[in-house]
Amino acid sequence: MKRLLSTLAVVVLFSCQNNAQVSKKQQAVIDAKPIEVPIKDGKARAYFASGCFWCVEAIYESVKGVEESISGYSGGFTENPTYELSNTGRTGHAEAVEIIYDPKIVSFETLVDVYFASQNPTQVNGQGPDRGSQYRSIIFYQNDAQKKIIEDKKTALAKQLNAKIAAEVYPFQKFWVGEDYHQNYEKLHPNQSYIRNVSIPRLNRFKAKMPEVLKEKSEH
Repeated sequence: MKRLLSTLAVVVLFSCQNNAQVSKKQQAVIDAKPIEVPIKDGKARAYFASGCFWCVEAIYESVKGVEESISGYSGGFTENPTYELSNTGRTGHAEAVEIIYDPKIVSFETLVDVYFASQNPTQVNGQGPDRGSQYRSIIFYQNDAQKKIIEDKKTALAKQLNAKIAAEVYPFQKFWVGEDYHQNYEKLHPNQSYIRNVSIPRLNRFKAKMPEVLKEKSEH
């Protein structure tokens, strides 16, 4: 028993030291000054993490005013993250999307509404069957105005649901574009089992919640 307790003490100590090291790096990301991405050719960019990026990419591409949704990684402390590295949960990054949108057609505020309407806002470290820090929910802000929008909506939703909202709020630093085979995944692989059983049902639940923001069929 004594030997077991000693072993447990060593495991706990190692575990705490390891977590402290990771959280210190992550805290530096959370405390950083946000980087604002300039509007280019009339298009703005916004960044969200909400579980598997295959699902999130398809959701945002169904929204009026969104030109493109790109799958990738953000929110971490390592350079050049890959799908394999991100999946270990040790890079600090979450699967994320870059939303390229026309702010004259859709506002950042509406994109945040889409974010919360398209997920389980109380699920920590994941969405649906996807679990782990690489699937955690993060909304990235580029300036104080965006931060206020996010925090106000998060507070209102917590009050409405009488629950803690899992989404973290990070200053945007950098978005790493994901591998080519992840882009437009749902559109290109409609019969893949995960897409059929998880992605498409999630997209359809969102469409039923916010039909007023959806593109006309001719726009797809």
